[in-house]
Formats: sequence, structure tokens, C-alpha cells
Amino acid sequence: MKFENPLTARRKRIAYADEYTFRVQLPRQLTGPLIQVAKRLLMAHVVLLIAVAVVYLDRDGYADNAGGGVTLLDSVYYVTVSLSTTGYGDIYPTSETARMLTTFVITPLRVAFLIILVGTSLEVLTERTRQQWRLSHWRSTVRDHTVIVGFGTKGRSAAETLLAAGATKEQIVVVDPSAKVIDAANADGFAGVVGDATRSSVLERARIDRARQVVIATQRDDTAVLVTLTARQINRKLNIVASVREEENVPLLKQSGADSVVTSSGAAGRLLGLSLISPSAGQVMEDLIQTGIGMTLAERPVTKAEVGRSPRECPDLVLAVIRGHRLLHFDEPAAAALQQQDRVVVIRRSHEEQPVQKLRKGDEDDTGELRNPPKMQPAAKRDWQSPRDDLGQ
Repeated sequence: MKFENPLTARRKRIAYADEYTFRVQLPRQLTGPLIQVAKRLLMAHVVLLIAVAVVYLDRDGYADNAGGGVTLLDSVYYVTVSLSTTGYGDIYPTSETARMLTTFVITPLRVAFLIILVGTSLEVLTERTRQQWRLSHWRSTVRDHTVIVGFGTKGRSAAETLLAAGATKEQIVVVDPSAKVIDAANADGFAGVVGDATRSSVLERARIDRARQVVIATQRDDTAVLVTLTARQINRKLNIVASVREEENVPLLKQSGADSVVTSSGAAGRLLGLSLISPSAGQVMEDLIQTGIGMTLAERPVTKAEVGRSPRECPDLVLAVIRGHRLLHFDEPAAAALQQQDRVVVIRRSHEEQPVQKLRKGDEDDTGELRNPPKMQPAAKRDWQSPRDDLGQ
């Protein structure tokens, strides 16, 4: 008797569980049952009218056992009993043309009529095949996209900013452990992966190996560290932007492989303090970080006309100069003359002042609103694996 390696068996069980626990959901347009029924009835009537027109135009080639010519009402009656496969035989084709039309026109229309009638059952049978084909096509074509891990308030705001900057919804993939959150993302037009992003199998389903960048917007800092390590292990060239709550965890995120780390609570606190000191300055900062409205921060390459000039001579207000991997302030001596390979961070007015598209909020969002009165419950004990359960809020 041949025994299977326990490690191999465990890997198979994990792979099988991941296949049915963590899944990819693509956006799709859902129509109500009344609209679907109305569409089927409309198609059935169109087929019926086409068949009636064919029979009535060639009515001289049909005979009625009751005597007399075939009228329009007789044509409707004949088509109805023919398409429903009843066929009483009281009206029948007599000429060769009528028989040809019955064979090559009425019969295909009869088949189409029956397919429309049983379309609901066929749709159920073909839906899984169609979804599998869409998923396979998406996996083979998606590349250079942005993966957003955690679609709470921070994740949605990041998606709104990317859309306002010109990204398309097809270039964004959302990863979140909540199926309700992914359903909301699908309703907004994003592809989503239900699962724990600290698992490599989940990130692989989001095709992070082909992604250009990833936004890690988890609620807990330790979860962000695990996701960063996993993402960096899969894709060494990936641009990783992570959010943390505590300033002391920024070096840990950067050591884990994050290219840029944003302290969400610290940034919000500084903006609050600035608004207290100078409400106008706080309003300007709020305007700058909103893409598509008022003044906007932007990064662009140096033009040929600007090479050799000072940042103060540029048409836009230059804040910093990016030279290689160095970030130079506009007033530093090294940035006195712009070079051809430089990039500049500028403030400019948005060309089209349109409100940023607001995305739907999931049922489990941290919106700050109390939907129901809170119930006092004792705090649950947490172990070292608990960060996996708090992803994406």
C-alpha cells in the first residue's frame, strides 16, 4: 500500500480550502427579475411577429380546411400553434415556396421561440461557464494594475483619488476579507478578491505578481506589516504604499519592504492642529490633498524650456525637485538649475473642477455613524493570529 506524504496532503487540503474560501469576484450588471421577464416577453413577441409577417406575405401558399383564404388572423393562429409545437393541421402549406419558408424560416423561429421560453433555465446552466470564462480571461489580461488591500474609508479614498487622477476601474483590484465589502466594490465596477491578504494565495489571485503598485489600507499596523512582507516576497519590483496608525511603526513598515508609509492618525492630528492655528491654512491643505477640486498637487517631468532655469521661473508653483532618488526642496542650492532628467512637484489648478466620484460604503465600514445602539460586551481575548481577522476595516 502506498502512503501519501503528510506535507503533500496538507498542501492539497489548504489549496482546496483556498479555492472555495478565497475567490475572485468580477463586476457585473445585475437586472431585476421583472426586467428579465419583460426582455424575454419582448423577444418572444418579436419572433412571433416575424413569423406572422412571413406567413401572411405568402398567404396564397397556405390552405385552410375550413375553406376560404388565409387572413391575417389565420396567420397569427397558424404561427401561434406552430411555434408552440401544437400543430393542429387545419392550416398547412400547399405551395413549394410556403413549404420552403416553413422548413427554413418557421422551424428556426420555433427553435428560437422555445429557447427564449426556457431561457431562464439555460441561463442558470450557462452562468457558471460564463463566469469561469470571464475569470480566466481577466487573469490572463490584467497587468500593471493597482491592488488596494482593505476597502474601508482609507481604501475607498485612495480609489477615488486614483480615479480622479485618470485611472480606470479596470486598473484597480480590491482585496478584502468581507464578502459584503467586495460586493459593494463590484457594484462600483471594481474587480475584487474575497480573502485574507496576509496569505500569498489571496494576493496571487489578485495577480499581484503583475501589479504595478499596491495600497495597503488595513486597520491594524501589524496586519499591514504582514501584508507588506507577503507582497514584497511575491513581487520584488512592486511599489508599495502602506498606511499605519502609529508613527513608531513607520520604520518597521519600511524595513518590511514598503516604499512609502503614511501615518493616518498623525496626519489627521497635524491637520487638526493646523486648522486650529490657522483655519485658512487648514482649508488650503485640505484642498491640496483632494484631487480634481481647486488646487492640486502634481508631479511632472521638466520641459525642454525649463532646463537650466530656476524652479521659480517655471509657470507652475514648484515645491520640490526630484533628481534620481533625491528629493530637493525648491530653495536648496542643488535645485537652483533644473536638469533634463529632473521631475518637479508642483501646485496647479485643476483643469476640470468636478466632484470626485464617491464610492459605495460597505455594511461593515468605519463611517463613524452608529446604525444601531451599541451593546456593551466584554472584550474578546485576542491571540497573535488575530490581525488576520481585522483586515480592511
